[in-house]
Amino acid sequence: MNTNMIISIVYMVALFAIFYFLFIRPQRKKEKQLEELRSSLEVGQMVTTIGGMLATVAKVEEEFVVLEVGPNRTKMPFKKWAIASVEEKKENK
Repeated sequence: MNTNMIISIVYMVALFAIFYFLFIRPQRKKEKQLEELRSSLEVGQMVTTIGGMLATVAKVEEEFVVLEVGPNRTKMPFKKWAIASVEEKKENK
């Protein structure tokens, strides 16, 4: 084998390792955390949808959640993947 060929292979492997640790691994970790968050939804939690809507969870089903929105507490179904985050409850002392 040629020395240049070995250097090229080592360079490509190193480049792939850098991309894996900088981009692929953190993205998978974030997706896993988001999936755990969506599977642990409970009635009464405040959530934010991917569209930026704040709502309260009224019902949790396997693939859907029913959210209460607005002062009239309008109930609307959403797919679980549309939940972006769960709002932390602020404790009053």
